[in-house]
Amino acid sequence: MTALVDLAVKHTFKNLSPALWSSVQPTPLDKPFLVSANPLAAELIGLDPEALNSQLFVDTFSGQSLLPESQPIAMLYSGHQFGSYNPQLGDGRGLLLGDIHTPKHGHWDLHLKGAGQTPYSRFGDGRAVLRSSIREYLGSEAMAGLGIATTRALCIIGSNTPVQRETIENGATLLRLAKSHIRFGHFEYFHYNNQPDIVKELADHVISLHYPESAQASDKYYQLLQQTVLKTAEMIAQWQVAGFAHGVMNTDNMSILGDTFDYGPFGFLDDFNPAFICNHSDHQGRYAFNQQPSIGLWNLNALAHALSSLLDVDQIRQALGQYEPHLINCFDQQMQKKLGLLETHPEDQSLRADLLTLLQNQHSDYHRFFRQLCDFEEQETQQPLRDQFMDREAFDSWAKRYSERLLKENSHQTQRHQTMRQANPKYILRNYLAQQAIQAAEDNNDFSEIDTLLKLLQSPFDEHPDFEDYAKAPPEWGKHLSISCSS
Repeated sequence: MTALVDLAVKHTFKNLSPALWSSVQPTPLDKPFLVSANPLAAELIGLDPEALNSQLFVDTFSGQSLLPESQPIAMLYSGHQFGSYNPQLGDGRGLLLGDIHTPKHGHWDLHLKGAGQTPYSRFGDGRAVLRSSIREYLGSEAMAGLGIATTRALCIIGSNTPVQRETIENGATLLRLAKSHIRFGHFEYFHYNNQPDIVKELADHVISLHYPESAQASDKYYQLLQQTVLKTAEMIAQWQVAGFAHGVMNTDNMSILGDTFDYGPFGFLDDFNPAFICNHSDHQGRYAFNQQPSIGLWNLNALAHALSSLLDVDQIRQALGQYEPHLINCFDQQMQKKLGLLETHPEDQSLRADLLTLLQNQHSDYHRFFRQLCDFEEQETQQPLRDQFMDREAFDSWAKRYSERLLKENSHQTQRHQTMRQANPKYILRNYLAQQAIQAAEDNNDFSEIDTLLKLLQSPFDEHPDFEDYAKAPPEWGKHLSISCSS
């Protein structure tokens, strides 16, 4: 493990064309202090966990000082926001501090969110606030704990810096780790500004760094788009299985590597509702939970158009045509695991579809149902599960079909229970849990709930018997929290 001052920071992105970025120094927070630090994220960059509790750590990731050799930059990009093209966006409140390569965990960008104004801030103050930083910190680690492709978070630094949002709040910084910070919107900006040479340079950079085996291929740009299509399909299939709604699937929030990126007003399902909208600004429901698969394809079409100087129409059609079947296949495989089914039978699709309809009609809790399903015993009365349904006969009818289906493959019941517990998490970052952690932090400078949630969410399939309350059904008020983009 490496001390903070010995981290070997590189500047891979800054070595590209200056048209892609602007040099910016962070604006320090006032009287910074550590809110929470994440040892698992530190391991990804080879950082000694002992460094997380040092004053140097706080100073470095609050903008007070820089890592050795660090040369911060703000990245330039554009994007489609709620379906409309915005010609210039860019890092308005975050700085790419550099990147680190480790033999075990590969390449990671270090990105400081809330670091002050940049040339792309427009009318913003360049700051992040504590509540949104807590949500991203916990959200990204929750997704990682579920095995979903995502960025990570190293730490939150709090401060006394006043920040105006709906009210005056305290400023904070979050250090985000990502395998790449290149978004669909990077390619869009330079395509629409008629700079195909920069589009090509960006594409070559992604291929060289992340797909070196394709670097010498004659169809390397097709392979790049194909990989982005497939990985995006896998990511969104994972979202749908996990009951996760992103909330702001603009193209500037889509990673070229298919990682979950830019946590804003996200939310996990409580009661199963396919039309769930987690962003109170999404008045038309463009980014509702059940719209995410189609929006993923819409965004990939936007990316493909931005790559059209490198690809012909047939290549684009061929790559995009792989999205839907791959997403459906990934979704089906993961839902089979949630149901504990080892084989594929013709009736499985209707069994799954009818279950989701039943959960929707009965307003059943998505996550608690599947966790309790792990204890299902064939040809037995399923009382805890039945209690989740007002219409017990409707559940009994489905349970009879499920029991008959399990008997067809003669699976070992105890082993199935164990396997299902690794596919159905006990602990989920419900909005009310995040809100309770935020309120304790904002009102009392009590950060213990953040650390408790962090540990539970990093191992969400384990029992954690001392923390049963965190796995309970949410209170009614917790199901209707309004989450905004304001940060």
